Amino acid sequence: MSASARRAWGWHPLVDEWAARVVADSAVRPGQLVLDIGAGRGALTRHLVDAGAQVIAVEPHPGRALWLRERFAGANVTVVQADALSLRLPRRPFRVVASPPYGISSGLLRLLLAPRSRLVAADLVLQRAVVRRYAEGRSTSARWDVRMGRPVPRRAFRPPPRVDSAVLLVRRPSRG
Repeated sequence: MSASARRAWGWHPLVDEWAARVVADSAVRPGQLVLDIGAGRGALTRHLVDAGAQVIAVEPHPGRALWLRERFAGANVTVVQADALSLRLPRRPFRVVASPPYGISSGLLRLLLAPRSRLVAADLVLQRAVVRRYAEGRSTSARWDVRMGRPVPRRAFRPPPRVDSAVLLVRRPSRG
């Protein structure tokens, strides 16, 4: 797919160096169930596998989903070809480390933060304005600790998006 086609379709994959940073910052532990929503060509998936996570890579594009299945055959990765907003979330505790399409940010956060969700933590690379809005607490409940994480420069993507990005950190508060 050409750079102009990716830009028109809204696909801006993270470059490897930044994917590694996002995964390292997330502090994923071996054996944790982690969803990579909008997995693309596996930039985050690869680093999640290296961290020992049990990964569910969600990718709506049939060609990329097939490519992911082939690339991660034999690894602890399940590839799900699906629209993220129609995804059935795991019934056991899970994390999300993802760089989803910016156009689904609000719907994805509604899904992940729903009352019955078993989400424990999420590190989402999103448009900085969306991250700021959620981090300021106007869009989340008291059930979650939400804050802005690392800024992600436009050069962290190929092709670069037209907007600034940052990592939205979502954590379920510990009880006790």
